[in-house]
Amino acid sequence: RRREMAKSTQLTQLIDNEVFRAYATYTAIVLLKMMLMSLITAYFRITRKAFANPEDTATFGKGESAKKYLRTDPDVERVRRGHLNDLENIVPFVGIGLLYALSSPQLSMALLHFRVFTGARILHTFAYLIPLPQPGRGLSWAVGYLVTFSMAYNVLKAVWLL
Repeated sequence: RRREMAKSTQLTQLIDNEVFRAYATYTAIVLLKMMLMSLITAYFRITRKAFANPEDTATFGKGESAKKYLRTDPDVERVRRGHLNDLENIVPFVGIGLLYALSSPQLSMALLHFRVFTGARILHTFAYLIPLPQPGRGLSWAVGYLVTFSMAYNVLKAVWLL
């Protein structure tokens, strides 16, 4: 019973922590944005009639007539590359951001890190999908990547006293 109360108190303290709440908010935003990329991919597959699996073509025909829909499409592939880039960048942000939030940073610095990363990822998505001319996409990627490195450095500094 005491152990349950201690866990409940710890969870309440974590939820009451403004840095952790900011982390949870911005993590939810970027994860939802990444999930949206799956829907955008599906939209492009359907509107471009470009599918990767035979069973996905059943709506458009049977047998040999459906085979023409088993193809790649440049627009679908562009969205997929953007989604893959999200996976390569948002997943590390989620892990490192959690460690950062738990390392007791100042709220203002944590908000700066979380907001800049989130803005950079949203801009990166628009730059990928529209597409915007370079260096827009590259700069937005680099900004997000540097934010994640900054958080990692601060975690190591707090833990290892670098």
